Amino acid sequence: MILAAGLGTRLRPVTNSIPKALVVVDGKPLLQQALEHVKRYGIRDVIINVHHFPGQIIDFLIAHDYFGLEIIISDESNELLETGGGVRNAAWFFSEREPFLVRNADVISDLDLSRMARFHDATHPLATLAVRNRETSRYFLFDEKSTLCGWENRETGERQISREIDEERPLAFSGIQILQPDIFPLMTETGKFSLKDLYVRLASDHLIKGFMDTGSVWRDIGR
Repeated sequence: MILAAGLGTRLRPVTNSIPKALVVVDGKPLLQQALEHVKRYGIRDVIINVHHFPGQIIDFLIAHDYFGLEIIISDESNELLETGGGVRNAAWFFSEREPFLVRNADVISDLDLSRMARFHDATHPLATLAVRNRETSRYFLFDEKSTLCGWENRETGERQISREIDEERPLAFSGIQILQPDIFPLMTETGKFSLKDLYVRLASDHLIKGFMDTGSVWRDIGR
């Protein structure tokens, strides 16, 4: 799943007339870069959620013959559901048995998705989050075994702790994750909600792992 429904408020005035997913960076729209990234690793079936200027995204996909992929649109035109609500709204698209990838459209990354998938298969978590050791204001907190234990915002001082540990390892989320379909029955939230809040809530009773993103390229094009 490509998350492409955001309003792109931090990119205004650029996004006053186009969706964030179609902002051009280095000669290519972000959505195209995301699709080409997952396609390199053999992914062929993709669902994309849309909200802000959805018609432009659909027209773009049609003009490029869907980049040779089988693409379905998850229409959030009536209500922006945020990341968690967007994934929950698309639950019907995914297999009841196979893990699936969720990727933000507004990150540029060369993360090795095959290596991440092997890590996920070997550790059997409910979710695997790609994380990097980089400076940011918001961090997921992990223990020494890369198990999620909480989250913190260093600008506001807000902390959400799922399980107490002696030494926290703060790592920054890369906007890419692999989820088990078992997560859907655990989504008790309704309407709009974030995956971040879901992960922190579930981490007290379920295994959520961090996968070190050591790719040479990672950029957040949110602002």
